[in-house]
Parts: sequence; structure tokens; C-alpha cells
Amino acid sequence: MQMKKYIAEFIGTSVLVIMGCGTAMLVGTDSVNGSGYILTALSFGLVIVGMAYCVGNISGCHINPAVSLGVLMTSGMTASEWVGYVVSQCLGALSGAGILAVIFNLGSVVDMTGGFGSNGLSGVNGSVGAGLLVETVLTFIFVITILGVTSKKAAHGSFGGLIIGLTLVLVHILGIGLTGTSVNPARSIGPAVVAALAGNTVPLTSLWVFLIGPLVGAALAAVVYKYLESSN
Repeated sequence: MQMKKYIAEFIGTSVLVIMGCGTAMLVGTDSVNGSGYILTALSFGLVIVGMAYCVGNISGCHINPAVSLGVLMTSGMTASEWVGYVVSQCLGALSGAGILAVIFNLGSVVDMTGGFGSNGLSGVNGSVGAGLLVETVLTFIFVITILGVTSKKAAHGSFGGLIIGLTLVLVHILGIGLTGTSVNPARSIGPAVVAALAGNTVPLTSLWVFLIGPLVGAALAAVVYKYLESSN
């Protein structure tokens, strides 16, 4: 049973990277022109909607170590399950980025991001502090929404996946121009590693920001949500 959950997380995270980062690579993320920016935000959000109704009943469709951390801290899974989820998610992200590398190389398609849709700090002029704050705040918003939507007290019917997907679109609309929007360590690891293997090691230099920021944001979301829910 656990293996099926891990496979579901692997598939979900791979699809997230293929469709989300792939869209960014194809259309760019230029906030001035706008169209690529919005298309990329929508792509990430729509993947979550699709995967939520595809693998959500199997693994919960975390496809994000930060989300899994929030679930762990709210007693929704065990520590050993969390490790299995994170490993599966990271492998899925690496697989997704690898598939994109093959597609774009075989098709001689120009990668508009220059790094397989990897995250960076150029939008905040290289400021580590700003990057950490952006990722912490955006992940807090995303994860606390997920915790609320998936709570047994929630009254959203079958619209949970749609709500979560739209929230991811929302945080991308602000975050793309600043950090590329990670809010997901696995999503950041896959493209950065594949970019480095292709000769572009720049994304690796700031990768830690996109690991620490989302995890801190998720932990804060879990603490705040547990407090708010316990007061009801």
C-alpha cells in the first residue's frame, strides 16, 4: 500500500515539473509581456487540479515535500512516511526535468528560461533575504490553504482540488517575477540538477533558498493552523 502511495507521488511530481516547468521553458516568464507569465502560473495550478483528482485518493496528492511536512506536523502522516514521500517526490521531479531535457534537446527547442524552469533570485536582484521571505510567505499561504481545505471540518464538497490548484496559480502570479516561485523543494531540485548536468550550474548556487524557504513556510503554516483549528 505504501509503495502505491510513493509511486503516485513520483508520477504526480514528475507531471508537475513536465507541465509547469515545460510551459515556462516554452513560453518564457516575462512579466512585461505577460502572456508567458500567466500561462506558466496557470500550468502549475492546473496540474494540481488534475493530479488531485487523479492520485489524490491514493496518496493525497502532496507532490511537494513542504506540503508533506505540513501534513506530518498536523499528525496526518508518520515520519517514515514523510521520508518516503520526499524521496519519491524528488525522484519524480528529477524524472520530469530529465524528460524535458530529452524533448527540448531532440526537438532543438529553445529553453526560454535558460535552466529548465529552475528557480533563481534575479527577480529580487540577488537578495537572499528577499528570496527567503518570498518563498516562506508564499508557501505559508499555499500550505495553510491545503490544511484548511483537507480538514475534516471543511465544507467544500468535491472542490478541494480546484481550490488548491487556484491557490497555486495565485502564489505563482506574484512569485514568478521574484523567484520563479518554488514553494516546493522537489520542484526546485529537479530542474536545478538537470540544468547543472547540462552545464548550467548557476541554479545550484541558490538552490538552498528554495529548500529552506518552503520548508520554513510549511512549518509555520502547520503551527498556525493547528492553533486556529484547536480554538474552534
